[in-house]
Amino acid sequence: MPLQDLLQEISAGLERGAVIPYLGPEMLSLCAGARVPATPLALAEHMTTKVSVPHKIRQRLTQAAQFIENFKHRKSVVHLMNDAFAATPAPSPLQRALAASGVGLWVDTWYDDSFAAALALSPGEWLQVQALSQSEHFGDWTAAYASDGKLLSGLPATAQRLLYKPLGSHGPAGNYLVSDSDFVEVLTEIDIQTPIPAAVQAWRSGRNFLFLGCRFDDQLTRCFARQIMKRSSHRHWAVLPEEPTRMEARFLQEQNITRIAMPLAQFSDALITAMQAEVAA
Repeated sequence: MPLQDLLQEISAGLERGAVIPYLGPEMLSLCAGARVPATPLALAEHMTTKVSVPHKIRQRLTQAAQFIENFKHRKSVVHLMNDAFAATPAPSPLQRALAASGVGLWVDTWYDDSFAAALALSPGEWLQVQALSQSEHFGDWTAAYASDGKLLSGLPATAQRLLYKPLGSHGPAGNYLVSDSDFVEVLTEIDIQTPIPAAVQAWRSGRNFLFLGCRFDDQLTRCFARQIMKRSSHRHWAVLPEEPTRMEARFLQEQNITRIAMPLAQFSDALITAMQAEVAA
């Protein structure tokens, strides 16, 4: 399909709420002057410059976080994460466009607050639901917050305008999945969908996903994407300028994800133009 037709199809789907943006850490590359870690490696290096860990795991985020949790305290991990993401990046034009569109569910798989800031600039109410670490909140998989950061007693199954943070987030309460034990707990249940909120499961039904700023070059990211996509549409897109690894290519084929082989910044400009044309039409 020609790029212009593809952009028109995606922008129309976004405007009518048929496409779910699935955002990864590389979205921060579009945020001017972002001062937070933008990759798992950068986050691991941030943590291990402040707390000494064995050299062989210094660049392995989940293992480094687990070491700190074991030999310091879970509070040390949370403190380091809060410090790493204390600054809120200014939302990029693409984030602001996605936040102002007809989308009802956004999935944001990094810990920063930039997309929440984009939603705060858009009209209308929105809710946020975040993953919880079982080491801190045993038996509770998620917490829901109003747009002002107030903790909610529950999340309506039919919530409108929902930001889903499956790894947690800095704001408003510093909830994080980051250590090995955090992910082990979730992965033992994710096949049966227990950690995924009912509202997210309801929203994804029959809808397409648009992956932006994501890579699928490790088992963890593939597993989360696969389970969050479950029972959605059979057609999706991913902006992947780099040549996929063998396992990425297999994942794209398995999930029927069309690769858009162009730089994220270039795609961002083109999609914003297409979204503006869609609204004006």
